[in-house]
Amino acid sequence: MKFTNRFTFMARLGILFLILMWSALPILLVVLSSFKNPATIFETPPRLIFKPIIRNYITLAREWPEFFTSLVNSFIITVGSASLVAAVSLITGYTYSRYRKKLLTLSAFFILAIRMLPPIIISISLFPVAHALDIDDTHFLMIILYSAFFVSLGSWIMKSFIDQIPRELDESATLDGASTFQIIRMIILPLGVHGIIAVFIFVAIFAWKEYLLASIFTAFTARTAPIVTSQMLSSVTGTQWGPLMAAAVIQLLPILVFVLVTQKFLVKTFTIGAVKG
Repeated sequence: MKFTNRFTFMARLGILFLILMWSALPILLVVLSSFKNPATIFETPPRLIFKPIIRNYITLAREWPEFFTSLVNSFIITVGSASLVAAVSLITGYTYSRYRKKLLTLSAFFILAIRMLPPIIISISLFPVAHALDIDDTHFLMIILYSAFFVSLGSWIMKSFIDQIPRELDESATLDGASTFQIIRMIILPLGVHGIIAVFIFVAIFAWKEYLLASIFTAFTARTAPIVTSQMLSSVTGTQWGPLMAAAVIQLLPILVFVLVTQKFLVKTFTIGAVKG
């Protein structure tokens, strides 16, 4: 029995190690490459011990200053879309949780079905509309687009959290004369805060790295970091791999820190949901 338990433990440890290698090794190679001389980046096997340099980051700042502007654009669009989705999902999640009507049920599955379609199918048809309204290449448009694509996920997450809040609290508040808005503000919002933050985190992660919509609807003013990184990769003067690796690290760092800071909260959030469920 002890041998079996030990074998099971070692097997799980080996699988975990392989998963970590699969996930972390490419990131490690990119980080190391950003501190290498460009001529040695693609050495085989890769050199793990070397004298680090910061020339790639200096070259990035000197020759690609628009990359840092794009980071600001990414931040504005990410925070704006995540905040909007969290606010809208609170209302739609409450509606889907508390009301049982056929049209509402159909609309819930409709927005989920739309989310399963490839974004390119919908985004191409929206481009002429955005151009006609003269809102293309703006932060406002990108926030609206990201919110429209992610609100279905947020609504279902919020519905699952609000389902766990006893209806009796709503009924008691209604008897005391509270309106629907007051119920949401005074009961659902405080008790569903874990779900709201979970929605914000998921949308922020998706929005920060989104490429397709940004490549279609932005040109200069609202370009996000993935777009500028892509332009560096396809530069007419040739790809500068050192600065490109540096840009990838800088783009990765904020979302990596964000995930590390919020991972404990996410685990706590879903643990609470499982216990209540």
